[in-house]
Amino acid sequence: MSTIYTESLDSFLSFFPMALVLRGGGGWFIFGVTAVCTLLFIFAADTLLQAFTPLAIVTAVCGTATLLRQLWEKHEIRFYKGNRNWSDNYAFCRRTGLINTEIGNFSFYEFDAYIEMTGGAQGSQFHSFKLIHRYPHRSRLPHTKDPLEFSFAVDGSIAQLYAAWDMLQRYMDVSQPLPDIPQVEPFRHLDLTTKAYDEAGKRGRPATYWRDLYTHSSEEELKALREAHRAEVDATHWGGRPDLMELSVPNYRETRKGEPEDVNDFARFPWKAGKFVDRPETTPSEDSQDQQ
Repeated sequence: MSTIYTESLDSFLSFFPMALVLRGGGGWFIFGVTAVCTLLFIFAADTLLQAFTPLAIVTAVCGTATLLRQLWEKHEIRFYKGNRNWSDNYAFCRRTGLINTEIGNFSFYEFDAYIEMTGGAQGSQFHSFKLIHRYPHRSRLPHTKDPLEFSFAVDGSIAQLYAAWDMLQRYMDVSQPLPDIPQVEPFRHLDLTTKAYDEAGKRGRPATYWRDLYTHSSEEELKALREAHRAEVDATHWGGRPDLMELSVPNYRETRKGEPEDVNDFARFPWKAGKFVDRPETTPSEDSQDQQ
């Protein structure tokens, strides 16, 4: 988000000559041209004040722009974090099982996941993965009065959205190790379940697997790996998988018994009945530490 505000400030400063200094030294060129013109203007001006006024204006504007830019680069993170109107201060806390928000902390199992479909101008479909709080009377946003909701940017097919939800559930379940993804690899040793899992050799990868992969692979190799992973996710049968929410929410199974066997086909043809499969009954893990 801070990049957006930096770009906005860059647009603002582009009206000032000194902004060009920050983009390759063009400001010095303007300053030099103004200085030369000032020397030539001395012979035509009635007073020295008239001759040096343009140079003084350019110097003042350049100095002010430079000062603003330096202050922004030094304090932009503090300004962004302190502005509650521009920031989304929320966190999914694996250790506590809570989602921390500005209007309170809520248990993860109180949120329902769903896929929202929107139609384009030419009949195309767009799908997004969202979480919404099941009890909106307890989590109304103060300004809009809308229920608490989170949206996740996930590209690709419906199967990719299911995979994102599966990963988020695994992340919040302390009875399982952290998902083996690049974003959390540097912190695996800080999670007790994941540390025991890795020390037992169950991960089957070096501690710096993802870091080394990105360091030693070319862009073409990384692209091929991404395409292979995307194909693997799309080929996975997401229907009929256990739902961990069943362990925490009373009567959850009575209202959510099944789902499409092929989620991608169901998304492409929502008017067809499709084939639904029942989820197997979920049983708590023996070493689970966070079941409620």
